[in-house]
Amino acid sequence: MSQLRLLPSRLGAQTSRLLAPHGVQRLSWCSRSSGPPAAFPSSKVGGSSSYMEEMYFAWLENPQSVHKIRGHHVAQLDPLGILDADLDSFVPSDLITTIDKLAFYDLREADLDKEFQLPTTTFIGGSEHTLSLREIIRRLESTYCQHIGLEFMFINDVEQCQWIRQKFETPGVMQFSSEEKRTLLARLVRSMRFEDFLARKWSSEKRFGLEGCEVMIPALKTIIDKSSEMGIENVILGMPHRGRLNVLANVIRKDLEQIFCQFDPKLEAADEGSGDVKYHLGMYHERINRVTNRNITLSLVANPSHLEAVDPVVQGKTKAEQFYRGDAQGRKVMSILVHGDAAFAGQGVVYETFHLSDLPSYTTNGTVHVVVNNQIGFTTDPRMARSSPYPTDVARVVNAPIFHVNADDPEAVIYVCSVAAEWRNTFNKDVVVDLVCYRRRGHNEMDEPMFTQPLMYKQIHRQVPVLKKYADKLIAEGTVTLQEFEEEIAKYDRICEEAYGRSKDKKILHIKHWLDSPWPGFFSVDGEPKSMTCPATGVPEDVLTHIGEVASSVPLEDFKIHTGLSRILRGRADLTRMRTVDWALAEYMAFGSLLKEGIHVRLSGQDVERGTFSHRHHVLHDQEVDRRTCVPMNHLWPDQAPYTVCNSSLSEYGVLGFELGYAMASPNALVLWEAQFGDFHNTAQCIIDQFISTGQAKWVRHNGIVLLLPHGMEGMGPEHSSARPERFLQMSNDDSDAYPAFTQDFEVRQLYDCNWIVVNCSTPASYFHVLRRQILLPFRKPLIIFTPKSLLRHPEAKSSFDQMVSGTSFQRVIPEDGAAARAPEQVRRLIFCTGKVYYDLLKERSGQGLDEQVAVTRLEQISPFPFDLIKREAEKYAGAELVWCQEEHKNMGYYDYISPRFMTILGRARPIWYVGRDPAAAPATGNRNTHLVSLKKFLDTAFNLQAFEGKTF
Repeated sequence: MSQLRLLPSRLGAQTSRLLAPHGVQRLSWCSRSSGPPAAFPSSKVGGSSSYMEEMYFAWLENPQSVHKIRGHHVAQLDPLGILDADLDSFVPSDLITTIDKLAFYDLREADLDKEFQLPTTTFIGGSEHTLSLREIIRRLESTYCQHIGLEFMFINDVEQCQWIRQKFETPGVMQFSSEEKRTLLARLVRSMRFEDFLARKWSSEKRFGLEGCEVMIPALKTIIDKSSEMGIENVILGMPHRGRLNVLANVIRKDLEQIFCQFDPKLEAADEGSGDVKYHLGMYHERINRVTNRNITLSLVANPSHLEAVDPVVQGKTKAEQFYRGDAQGRKVMSILVHGDAAFAGQGVVYETFHLSDLPSYTTNGTVHVVVNNQIGFTTDPRMARSSPYPTDVARVVNAPIFHVNADDPEAVIYVCSVAAEWRNTFNKDVVVDLVCYRRRGHNEMDEPMFTQPLMYKQIHRQVPVLKKYADKLIAEGTVTLQEFEEEIAKYDRICEEAYGRSKDKKILHIKHWLDSPWPGFFSVDGEPKSMTCPATGVPEDVLTHIGEVASSVPLEDFKIHTGLSRILRGRADLTRMRTVDWALAEYMAFGSLLKEGIHVRLSGQDVERGTFSHRHHVLHDQEVDRRTCVPMNHLWPDQAPYTVCNSSLSEYGVLGFELGYAMASPNALVLWEAQFGDFHNTAQCIIDQFISTGQAKWVRHNGIVLLLPHGMEGMGPEHSSARPERFLQMSNDDSDAYPAFTQDFEVRQLYDCNWIVVNCSTPASYFHVLRRQILLPFRKPLIIFTPKSLLRHPEAKSSFDQMVSGTSFQRVIPEDGAAARAPEQVRRLIFCTGKVYYDLLKERSGQGLDEQVAVTRLEQISPFPFDLIKREAEKYAGAELVWCQEEHKNMGYYDYISPRFMTILGRARPIWYVGRDPAAAPATGNRNTHLVSLKKFLDTAFNLQAFEGKTF
């Protein structure tokens, strides 16, 4: 009775009301030798309320008061015995931890042997209906206050709470068979001996080993086993670098020699990319689950060092796999995310990802989160790393149960993981397993942790490894013999040694062997595109007409739309009759034509259903019936592919990562993410830098995601103007100084060699074609589109069907086609530009009557740079002065990118003069007058034919 750690509390009126409908009986106080139940002693804190009733129903109290009285706060979770897992050693005064505290509730030691009638809602009695107070406390303490700490009372679903209680309160639930214990021991042997082998062979190499949490390997395998048993066929994992090699070896079952050869400094890299360090690589593997004898596909997603960045990517890939399988309930595909304690609490993308978990177009129907709680973040003490009691408290916002468990108790870990997997596949909701462990070495194998955590690491150095603890336990109870244990170790050591020998024969590292998302049949057998050509992107006119008619109608009967929307639909119908499209209609036709060809289209982002600028209206809302909507795009053809358009949460980092993961799953889908304004992409910069720009080079992972970034200087202020094109161009990998060879397949070959495609379309037809080209190319590259704002309704920004019908294609450069083009020798200045500024230039040129003296050529595709077409234009106007004009400031926009490339293609024989706004710190002004003055200034310069006389370039 010296360690009674149950947390009692007073059952309030609110709780009584909650329990009343469920037929919960008040506990009866009775003695084995007495007849009628005796009255409960009065409580100092609860009046005449039953102490046992208070104690038993503590879990239903208001979470703000329960936080002080929950069993997990005093559970024995830290294997080192140093810290309380919740960072608070305070024990509330109403906790019964010793016999003398019974008096606090007017109880005496003799009361401990009196019996109580158990309510029907408890499971601690098993088949028994009465228990002594002493036994009730012992059983509850055993359930909630030992090596497992449960957080679930904040869940507002009684059925779910009862389910968890039954799993943990029922007597004998954590009894394992001898075979189960032997399997657990064998998995621990593999986990620990793998790390020991790496430490022996490569003692001075970084590998971010799992020592101190070796139990994570059997934990993950248990989650997968249980999920397979419940029907899961595909598991997608995301995790940081710690323990990754062990997971690849012992969970995914990557060939050991493929892992060991990564440590060879003489291993040559194949020419397929820059590659990545071994503890960032991913893997895809189909195999038989040995426990269930069922097929299971495991995918470990490659990720950068940016902790938690992979979380939304995994969720997006999981969502896509569920979509393509028709697995709307997540019965076949699921995700597992492994986290570190410091990152789980500290990285905001964790919160963003959690908030996608129950949104209709983003839910993956539950994720199992496993937190490797080392109780340290690099060198930072957890007391300095978070304000919340636990690193897992972020999960409470979505009512995810949290199971804390001492990682030095393997059987407790395995049981908790089995329950977590069963929870996910029963309720289709997230769940968190917090493995409270330690990190035997420093942040990496070369790091000295004693500098900053001397006391912790003195204890760690004394700590007996979990494998020895568990082996000793099983040997003592006769489950295994010492000889069997040593044979198991010797067997795995031999496997490692043999694989090590084979690894020495490997001379070349092929990154494609580590691909996490293969696309069977899309590429040739050796992973190359099946061709280096792209068909024309136009479509038959009758298809355009049909799409236009549907886009201007309401396919559902008795569906009342807003009167303002009626005008918009009539406008679309008029455009269709005139064989003309504006920006919104061109997008409609691009999407619709791809859907007809069986290509799934998914558009996601903030307010994309209507469009930030109220131009899209892909989801119609009935004005009289709540939540009744219509998506005309899904009513084009009976056998079309499905179209998904979904407003996202107010998140960029999480949602862009999600859509990137979605695009990983299949090449036969057009996946687009639209920023509300282009500059908002910078809160997702990590996804852009670490995944989109570099993903193929690091991991040989093609991805065709499209970023739609509204861009344009229109006096809307510094935060609603620039999509920062200079950043995307600076990260483009085409060489500004390399004069290319203009082969027959130059256009497509150039696209294949680049890391992404950057365009700024000036016409709806260009937008239409570049979207379709994205799918018709024989490979996939990210596509960055700077989309317009004012051009959405500009009277000149329209295209004819003639520019979109069969036989037409995307024009990388749109040359001058007016009077200047008919007499190029008379042209004194050739202005190159891109995007919206073209219409400003056109208006100014016309106003000054310079149509024959000044030609204006548009770059629709900026990167990869259209060297061949620029060369042709420059040669056509051989006597003209060359000018680059942009509306962005000189240190922004495109000039720093295009200037050296112009110099290369011109052989530095002619200058390319800059016209635009002066350098600045902010991308745009917030003053309307200042905006107009600077616009007039650079337009005057653009058409002042003496502006550069006497100047040197």
